[in-house]
Amino acid sequence: MRLDDYDPGDDIRDLGRGGGGFGGGGGGGMGGLLIGLLPMLLGRKMGCGTIILLGVLAFVFFGGGMQMLGGGSGTADPAADSRGTQGAAACDTQAERFACQVFSSTNRFWATQINGYSEPNLRFFTKENDSGCGAAQAAMGPFYCPADHGIYLDTEFFGELAQRFGAAGDAAQAYVVAHEVGHHIQTITGVSDQVRRAQQRASQAEGNAYQVRMELQADCYAGVWASRARNKDGQSVMEPGDMEEAMRAANAIGDDTLMRSAGQRPVPESFTHGTSEQRMSWLRRGLQTGDPKQCDTFNSSL
Repeated sequence: MRLDDYDPGDDIRDLGRGGGGFGGGGGGGMGGLLIGLLPMLLGRKMGCGTIILLGVLAFVFFGGGMQMLGGGSGTADPAADSRGTQGAAACDTQAERFACQVFSSTNRFWATQINGYSEPNLRFFTKENDSGCGAAQAAMGPFYCPADHGIYLDTEFFGELAQRFGAAGDAAQAYVVAHEVGHHIQTITGVSDQVRRAQQRASQAEGNAYQVRMELQADCYAGVWASRARNKDGQSVMEPGDMEEAMRAANAIGDDTLMRSAGQRPVPESFTHGTSEQRMSWLRRGLQTGDPKQCDTFNSSL
């Protein structure tokens, strides 16, 4: 991708490793990063309704409920992690720097689309830390917290995205960050509050359906940014092959694909992010139209 350097004035921090624990919840892990259903469940209960699930390696459905397959709590020796210090410098690794560049580009773009745009903040963490929505753990995957307008990211996820989900490339990584910024757009425009209120009155299946539309809209917003953003030289940030990389990532993290890869039968009523085809379709719509108005998933057929 053709990205400018990040803006040093952006609100970006590296929290390092700290905090920890889900309180009464429980961590998840299967010999590495496990992106589970717990972030969504916590989000519904704690007011963080826009937390993203970017993938599930294994989960089990019992009746109408959902349970994440458990494992370790992610408490490896911090001495084995070069980023395992509290309050490390941000954007000082290749992965962090790229995320910072995408973050700055998305902010510049959305400031041209929304009057009075207020920027989110970007918070890197290692293994586990705290967020305005409770614990941040690598097992949760990248997520957005509406309570503090924070995007939380352990960049080890980029390796998981490539190695476990088969979605390598800088455009796949950019899609992850741009999707989270899409959730911020939903927060500052009031969409997330409307959906959260609707979810509180809805059944579990209906609430999941609302969440699917939230996630697909964030996918579309990510595509709009990628389609329209330009660098300081006036060039598109997208290079040949980038669209295919982003599409592979969207395909890899569809609910149906993830469930099948976990040996489970897809249960549409339990989907919270949409099928692979839906995720690719809405990302493609954003990429092809470059128009945020075309991202109205709530009044469109999915």
